[in-house]
Amino acid sequence: MAHHIEKDEVSGTQTTGHTWDGIKELNTPLPKWWLYTFYGCVIWAIGYTVLYPAWPLPGGATPGILGWSSRGQLAQQMEVAAAAQKDTVDKIAAMSVDDILKDPKLLAYAQAGGAAAFKVNCVQCHGAGAAGGAGYPNLNDDDWLWGGTPDAIYTTLKHGIRYTDDPETRDSQMPNFGIDGILTPEQIDQVANYVVSLSGEQADAGKAEAGKQIFAENCASCHGDDGKGNRDFGAPNLTDKLWLYGGSIEQVKAQINKPRMGVMPAWTKRLDDAEIKELAIYVHSLGGGEAPVTQ
Repeated sequence: MAHHIEKDEVSGTQTTGHTWDGIKELNTPLPKWWLYTFYGCVIWAIGYTVLYPAWPLPGGATPGILGWSSRGQLAQQMEVAAAAQKDTVDKIAAMSVDDILKDPKLLAYAQAGGAAAFKVNCVQCHGAGAAGGAGYPNLNDDDWLWGGTPDAIYTTLKHGIRYTDDPETRDSQMPNFGIDGILTPEQIDQVANYVVSLSGEQADAGKAEAGKQIFAENCASCHGDDGKGNRDFGAPNLTDKLWLYGGSIEQVKAQINKPRMGVMPAWTKRLDDAEIKELAIYVHSLGGGEAPVTQ
């Protein structure tokens, strides 16, 4: 490879002096428009790094002389939005859930706000469509342990379920009939067959008949003589074919032996009162909500 700078005879352009297999490299200058654009970008980049956060450091990044940040901008926008909504939010906070339902404008606002709060706080357990899952209630049906009126839902959300940090939490405890030795395995099998038969499912008739008396002596005090439950205790209806932990005989036996009992937090720890009311109204609107209690 030779290094001899000369002018190319064809183009008249000076060469770099590099040749490969007889091919000369031309020293063609960059177009001025491209060069000026490049210089402009360099100047703009230097200005940007001076004005805005740019260079990473061990403790963060250089803040820039303008002190701008995306978090700060979001906070300002949220403050503006909150100020615009303040009157409506104050009205919702001051009114009862039942009264909000009577005001079309407040109701529309509350449902939209409740839908947003549900997506952030509730879908992790109840699902995006609120259909729930094993151990997590379906909020679309009309099966409610403590009631499905707007006010009842509001109370449940506000104080939670079996939430130890709230003295007013919804609470119900089912005995460990098996592991505590209250019932024998045979008795559990019999009463499970009886419980399954209450909703018309297939069960052993002989075992179910024996389980009827066991149910009356051990379960009816909470679930009722007819098995339809008691909302004062949060005791579920055993006749409606809706099961939180499964409705097969084996699943019912497991629940009798050592009950699983879910926990929901008291949302006062995370949401303000207006947001809880909005969430209650949204859940009530999903399809299974019950009519408000009239005084």
